[in-house]
Amino acid sequence: MKRRSFLKNSASAAILTGVSGCSQVSSSAENSISTSPPGTGPYFHQGRIEGYKEFRIIDPGRKITKIETFSRENIAVVRVSTDDGYSGWGQISTYNSDIVSMILHRNLAQKVLGKDPVLIDQISDQCIEENLKYPWSYVNRALGGIDTAIWDLYGQITGKPVCELLGGEVKPVRIYGSSMSRSIKPDEEVERMIRLRDEKGINAFKFRIGKEAARNGDAWENRSEDMISTVGPALADSCDLITDANSCYTPDRAIHYGRLLQDNGINQFEEPCPYWETEWIKEVTDALDLDVSGGEQDNDIAKWRRMINSFTFDIIQPDPLYMGGITRTWRTALLANLVGTPCVPHSANHGMVTLFTLHLMRAIPNPGKYLEFSIEFNSGINREARALYGPELKIEDGALHLPAEPGWGLTIHPEWLNKAEYQVSELA
Repeated sequence: MKRRSFLKNSASAAILTGVSGCSQVSSSAENSISTSPPGTGPYFHQGRIEGYKEFRIIDPGRKITKIETFSRENIAVVRVSTDDGYSGWGQISTYNSDIVSMILHRNLAQKVLGKDPVLIDQISDQCIEENLKYPWSYVNRALGGIDTAIWDLYGQITGKPVCELLGGEVKPVRIYGSSMSRSIKPDEEVERMIRLRDEKGINAFKFRIGKEAARNGDAWENRSEDMISTVGPALADSCDLITDANSCYTPDRAIHYGRLLQDNGINQFEEPCPYWETEWIKEVTDALDLDVSGGEQDNDIAKWRRMINSFTFDIIQPDPLYMGGITRTWRTALLANLVGTPCVPHSANHGMVTLFTLHLMRAIPNPGKYLEFSIEFNSGINREARALYGPELKIEDGALHLPAEPGWGLTIHPEWLNKAEYQVSELA
C-alpha cells in the first residue's frame, strides 16, 4: 500500500469523529488550560482541535503598553513592550512590509494594547475576527509581527528559547538548499549544488521549473525538461531532490512533469498548480507517487482544515508570517498531525522567518525531513535580511543550529533600525 493510501485509511476515523491523534503541547501542564469557546458546539474555533489547550506561558498580570515598528520596503520588525519593562522582537513578513506596518498600527494595535500578553490565543483570534472585512494577507502579515514579538517576550521573561516554550528541544535541523533562480542554466545549477553538498554537507536541494503563475509557461523553451533531466541524474544518488513550480501548471501539465520528475529520481513536487485551485492540486497529488507539497500562500485556517482533511497535499508548508504567527501555524500543524500529514513551515529567505521555523520544526509533533534554506546568499532580500540581526545562522553538516538563548536568541542591529521608518502605538 502506498504511504498516502495508508495515511488516508488510518486517518479516516479521526476525521469523521474529530478525535485528536495528539495532545496539545505546552510549556507545562499547569500553564495550559483546556478551551471550548462558548456556543461553538462541534465547530472548533479558528483551527482548534478537540482537546486544544490555550498557551499559558507566563503568569498573568501584565499589560501590553507599546507596539513599535521599524520598517523598510521589504523588511519590518516589531517590538512589543509591557508595563513591567519587558519587550520582545518579531518580524512582519518580507515584501511590502512598510504597507503592513501601517495596517498593523491602524487595524491591529488598538486590539492588542492593554491586553495581558499571556492571552496569545485570544489576541490572535481577536485580531483576525475583528478584521473580518479585510481578509487575509495584509492583516495576517501584521499579526505575524505581533505574535512573533509576543513569543520572544515570553522567552525574555522566562529565560528560555521559544522552542522549549513550545515543548520542543534545542537541536540542529536538517536543511534543503533552496534555489530561487529561474535564470540559472541546468549545468550551473548542478555545479553549485555539488559544491554545497561537498563543502556544507547539504544532501537535499530544491530547484525551479516552469514560471510563477505562468499558465504552463517556461523561463525559456524546454528549460524545465532540461533542468529535470540534468539535475536528477547528477544528484539523485546522493541527495533528496525537490522541485517547485510556483503555481505554474494546469493538472495535465503538472502530471506530465510530475512523471518526468519521478523518472529522474526527484522526491517532491511543490505547488504544481495555482494555489487557489485546490481541486487541481488534489488531482495531481492523487495521480503521482512522489510527494506533492504546498500551502505557503494560504493563511485561512478553515481552508487549511478542508485541504488537510481532503489530502490535497502529502506535505503541508504554511508560512509562519503569512499565517499570522507561531500560534496559528501551530494550530495548522496540529490539524495536519490528526491525519498523519507532515508539516514543514515555509522559510524562503534569511530573515527572522527562518529562526521562527527552526523553533517550530523542533516542537511540532509532525515535522518533515528538512527545512528550506535559500542558497541565494547574495540576493537583495537575503543580503538585507542578514544585516538585520545576529548572530548569523551557520550551516554545519547540512543542518542549521538552533540558538539556545532566550526567545529567538538574536540581537537586532541598531544600525539597521536607525535607517528604518519608525511608528509607535501606545496605551493611552
